[in-house]
Amino acid sequence: MKSSRHVYPPLLSRILGVWYRHMKVYTKNIFSNGFPPFVEPLIFLLGMGIGLGGQLKLEAFGTSNYVMFLAPGLIMTTAMFTAAYECSFGTFIRLEFDHVYDGMIAAPMTAGNLLGGEILWAGTKGFFFSSAVLLTVSLFGVINTPLALLAPFVGFLTGLMFGALSLLITSFVRTINHFNFYFTGLLSPMFFFSGVVIPVAKLPAGLREAAEVFPLTHTVRLSQALCLSRFSIVNLLDLVYVAVFIAGVTALAVMRLKKRLID
Repeated sequence: MKSSRHVYPPLLSRILGVWYRHMKVYTKNIFSNGFPPFVEPLIFLLGMGIGLGGQLKLEAFGTSNYVMFLAPGLIMTTAMFTAAYECSFGTFIRLEFDHVYDGMIAAPMTAGNLLGGEILWAGTKGFFFSSAVLLTVSLFGVINTPLALLAPFVGFLTGLMFGALSLLITSFVRTINHFNFYFTGLLSPMFFFSGVVIPVAKLPAGLREAAEVFPLTHTVRLSQALCLSRFSIVNLLDLVYVAVFIAGVTALAVMRLKKRLID
């Protein structure tokens, strides 16, 4: 008697199937979806760079103007927020309201494959949004080093990190309003204390240690290394942190969400 085991397509095909579904939905309204990452950073840079930059002592930032310091970090925060929204609000709506995952799980696909596709899509959006910000600031001459072209790949890693983290947060959330605690209580402090608006070295002692725990700090430092040509051995440690964070948090998120998806 033959076994009745499920015959699954190749692993990559299953993960890319989820990615492709999200890509098709997203590109249906590509203009409205793609418009913000080109405009929002410009507004922020003008407001902070011109308004606040003229009041600061630039020696603390190591750049000729404050906008040059802001830009690399802003490339990563854009990737962070878009990935976080995608895998928190987006995932929760697909799970609880639209029931998108019901049909996916019924297909020859595991919960791990589905969540892997979610995280990959978050990384892709991180790459796209960070590329948009890089293009915008480059047009204004803020960043002009060729190595900056690698910054969107760091944006991709940022998207993977915060996609995984947001899925883990989603595994605890029972009502959509609870995401306010995540964005206000965790992501907003990361924005201000991860070296984006002020160097980590200039933070008070307690905040410096906390900043090193934040995942955003490490990709911001990598982005600054590429965009400002400031490389050090610390950047290798940043890459190790990012790799461990993605692997560890992804495993936790899959473990917690698997039962919820199947139920």
